[in-house]
Amino acid sequence: MRLPHPRGPASAAVVTRLGSEPDDAAASAVPAGAGGPVCHDEDLQLTLWICYELSYRGFDDVDAAWEHAPFVTGMRRQLERRWVAGLHELVPPTPVRPDAVAQALADLVRADEGPPVAKFLQRRASEEQFREFVAQRSVYHLKEADPHSWAIPRLSGAAKAALVEIQADEYGQGRLARMHSELFRGTLRSLGLDDGYGHYVDRVPAVTLAVSNLMSLFGFHRRWLGAALGHLAAFEMTSSLPNRRYGNGLRRLGGDAAATRFYDEHVEADAVHEQIAAHDLCGTFARENPSAAGDVLFGAACALAVEGEFGRMLLTQWDEGRSSLRPAPGSAPGGRAEAPHLVSAVAERFDGREPAPAQRDRAPAGVDDLAVR
Repeated sequence: MRLPHPRGPASAAVVTRLGSEPDDAAASAVPAGAGGPVCHDEDLQLTLWICYELSYRGFDDVDAAWEHAPFVTGMRRQLERRWVAGLHELVPPTPVRPDAVAQALADLVRADEGPPVAKFLQRRASEEQFREFVAQRSVYHLKEADPHSWAIPRLSGAAKAALVEIQADEYGQGRLARMHSELFRGTLRSLGLDDGYGHYVDRVPAVTLAVSNLMSLFGFHRRWLGAALGHLAAFEMTSSLPNRRYGNGLRRLGGDAAATRFYDEHVEADAVHEQIAAHDLCGTFARENPSAAGDVLFGAACALAVEGEFGRMLLTQWDEGRSSLRPAPGSAPGGRAEAPHLVSAVAERFDGREPAPAQRDRAPAGVDDLAVR
């Protein structure tokens, strides 16, 4: 993966510096952002994503020694202060008793009224919109589980065992074909999309990068260990039903088993994971670390809030007849007015099978009618 194209002064400064030999010079003050919600700040989110990515797989054209160089750590520290301040504006911290964390997580998830992205993809999305959704999600799903794995060496005892149990499933119990990131590659390929790691970073908006950056923020800092666990719990507790809808939406469009396997796998696995995450992981951690109980709930609330921002972006763009993706670098100004096709027609990948009864027009739309096959 090569460095993405800059989106403002901070990302331009980082891209320029990373293209040279590593040095010990410190970062200068980051120019003030454009204002507005931090989740939608293109320059801030891309710059943070680049800085974080140096600690994952890096970039083909960047020396690995940059990872801990003063310039990178200083730049990241400045932007993280803005990122955390923005998160506190989005999600004010809520106190919670350590022995009530599992129930508080359940209440938080139950009360969440995020945008109906899964229902839209299940019932109404076009093939192009579904491909856009999958391209957007590739930024995280091709590194699935990695951000939360930073928490493993910081835990002990029962909480550590619970996290390892969840992560082992995410990594396919050590079998390549069952790794969730590999299953997602199958979805990408089935939809005629590029399955290269980071391939669509230049095309996704700030809020998509924010979804990934939130996990990295919590994962990279031991101070945010509780938030990382709460974030994971919120993901697991809100995953099973949406993934059922995604899989059935893809079947409605003619997707085969290879296309839907990633989603179908999560329907069953995450129904188990949500109990482990809420009780064995977060509940145990909060009882053993009472001062971090509020962080657990904060991390979960941030996960839901940022996902909500992402979902609203998608549905707003599609409702206006626009693509949810940014124009390709170098394209003509105004390229967002019409949806840029990701790939040429891929109708041959959809075999035109008759949909299941509950997926036909005028049929019941309840999710209970849509069994995973």
